[in-house]
Amino acid sequence: MKIIISIDPIRFPLTGIGRYTYELVRHLQSSNQIDNLIFFTGRKAISTLPNYDVAGVVVPKSTFPLKRWVQSSRLASEAYRQLLPLIQGFNLRGYENYLYHGPNFYLPSSLGPKVATFHDLSPFTWTHCHPAERVRFMQKELSKTLRTADALITDSEYTRNELANYFSWPLDRVHAVPLASSPEFYPRSEAEVRPTLDRYGLRPNAYSLYVGTIEPRKNLIALLDSYSRLPLHTRQKWPLVLAGHPGWNSEDIHARINQAKQEGWAHYLGFTPAEDLPMLFAGARLFVFPSLYEGFGLPVLEAMSSGIPVVCSNTSSLPEVAGNTALMTSPDDIEGFTDLFGRGLEDASWREQAVAEGLLQASTFSWAKCAESTIDVYRSVLESR
Repeated sequence: MKIIISIDPIRFPLTGIGRYTYELVRHLQSSNQIDNLIFFTGRKAISTLPNYDVAGVVVPKSTFPLKRWVQSSRLASEAYRQLLPLIQGFNLRGYENYLYHGPNFYLPSSLGPKVATFHDLSPFTWTHCHPAERVRFMQKELSKTLRTADALITDSEYTRNELANYFSWPLDRVHAVPLASSPEFYPRSEAEVRPTLDRYGLRPNAYSLYVGTIEPRKNLIALLDSYSRLPLHTRQKWPLVLAGHPGWNSEDIHARINQAKQEGWAHYLGFTPAEDLPMLFAGARLFVFPSLYEGFGLPVLEAMSSGIPVVCSNTSSLPEVAGNTALMTSPDDIEGFTDLFGRGLEDASWREQAVAEGLLQASTFSWAKCAESTIDVYRSVLESR
């Protein structure tokens, strides 16, 4: 089996898709079912995976203005969309007998079998949660991927069925391959987490945590509104801590966070280094994740792996990830979330049960299983040709 896989998503900051790609290629490397594994960077194919640190590759800051200009300009975005697959196809000459895997939706203009991973359908079903130019770019590119892929991978059964139904794609050519939390997410003692928490001015077991991009799809205004309904002494005893990179259209969210900070019951940490996240998870009292829509919801799994009870929304793939371990309600149920936050913080019996069941649920996911299931998809494509 000869495989070539794009490693372009592995870049700073190492968020969900970058983490997925990084963990997948590390485990594919150790498989004896793959005779030859090549990594494609968009400019060239290489046989050895770069020596990434835990934060991934740091993109030089000088590239950011150009990237923002391309994303904001309709003409530049369309030119980029048209040219990039041609450039990649040119650079893939000689690899026509390899199966190509695009782990982040996109496929180049190249011959040979192709597989793409669709992490969610938000560019089609939640267009108001993305910049207009990004939506146009992704809709065109993802539609092209659907025309050229031999098989598709999704992170969850929810997204598998959503994709097949939305695009009338054969369900037997869409494969759900769940993600996993990385091994550094596990329960830790107060002594282990304290040095990291001290740097952020936090105390162990004394805060609720949200981790994720600060953007409208994460439903953070509803999170802040719900948390603000808790008694003031509860909020001050267990403040809400938010960690994540500022995303698109987040000005109103940041204004609401600042208001909560002034009232003394919220902290915003910004984007936190990857090595700090396991400590922030393990040091929390409760993990909160009221997202409107998720293709998987990796932070929920990371929280359960860390031995932290979870309150999350009951939408899209989140029930699939959390199982019966989390307290869940509709993402628009403000009063319901307030009640669940209160129970999650104060109900000792439920908390003990949630920790035990969450660790058991999290143990059913692994990156080794993810890689094995991905290889099964490769094999099915190659055997069908």
